[in-house]
Amino acid sequence: QVQLVESGGGLVQPGGSLRLSCAASETRFSIYSMGWYRQAPGNEREFVAVIINNGMTNYADSVKGRFTISRDDAENTAYLQMDSLKPEDTAVYICDVFLEGYGRSMGQGTQVTVSS
Repeated sequence: QVQLVESGGGLVQPGGSLRLSCAASETRFSIYSMGWYRQAPGNEREFVAVIINNGMTNYADSVKGRFTISRDDAENTAYLQMDSLKPEDTAVYICDVFLEGYGRSMGQGTQVTVSS
């Protein structure tokens, strides 16, 4: 079982920044992609960002220009730098990893709250 350890969530004021990290415990499988979804109370889970092993990235329109995803392949870790946070960014952020030869694994989530 691939374990994903997420960290970096918390409470921040509007306009502030947070950096989330997601570390995959499993090293036997190559990681194809690492990304993030989020889910706010009463809302559907929505895509936030993804980075593929060739370095290509994709973002939801709602976070483009404010969020940056990156990865450290040596550490099997992805990072989501979130700047200019807005109250509507408040959600549980869930790490999503696809490993070649294994499949998909999702984390438990980390809470991000943007409020004054």
